[in-house]
Amino acid sequence: MLLVGCAEDLSTLHPAGPVAAAVADLWWGMLVGGTVIFVFVMALLAAAFRRGGHGRDGQRVWLAGLGLAFPLTVLAALLVWGLMLGERFLVAGKPEATRVQAEARQWAWTFRYPGTDRAPTEDVLFIPAGQPVEIEITSIDVIHSFWVPRLAGKLDAIPGRTNILGLQADSAGEYRGLGAEFSGIGYLGHRFTLRALDPADWTTFLAGDTP
Repeated sequence: MLLVGCAEDLSTLHPAGPVAAAVADLWWGMLVGGTVIFVFVMALLAAAFRRGGHGRDGQRVWLAGLGLAFPLTVLAALLVWGLMLGERFLVAGKPEATRVQAEARQWAWTFRYPGTDRAPTEDVLFIPAGQPVEIEITSIDVIHSFWVPRLAGKLDAIPGRTNILGLQADSAGEYRGLGAEFSGIGYLGHRFTLRALDPADWTTFLAGDTP
């Protein structure tokens, strides 16, 4: 049962775009940093039991210097790195970004393509591959959450409010999406498909046909 969580199509550790890659990098960095802190602190604890006390000066070195300064340094480095990676999420306002709208409800998604003559689509979101996309996310009933694990992090869909999520698919293909919020009985089926299209198929789609 645990291996179900390793499925690649819903894995944040198999990124297919720059935003998801930033999430995966941060996850691996936190894992490595946390492991280093844990191992080092356990080693200090074992050494303290084995060697006994070393007086106040020894306690100051072990507790203040190694037990506090080292973990704080590692955590501060991870925080700065996380903030730097967060800049890769900020695609909002880019003139080249394609804008789409995602409207959640129990238990479906409606996707619209403003500025085009394309009719809305239900439970299938189409975007151009290899280009930044801004998704305007909202809800018409309760709070839901928009999540395509291989392309970006989660963002809530809130009634009366529009949240903007930036993402990009490096290559054409299909990616699974989830309504990742417990919003009542039936939320497990609140899923959708994101289809990233190459330039020719994207043009065909905007013309009204489904490639």
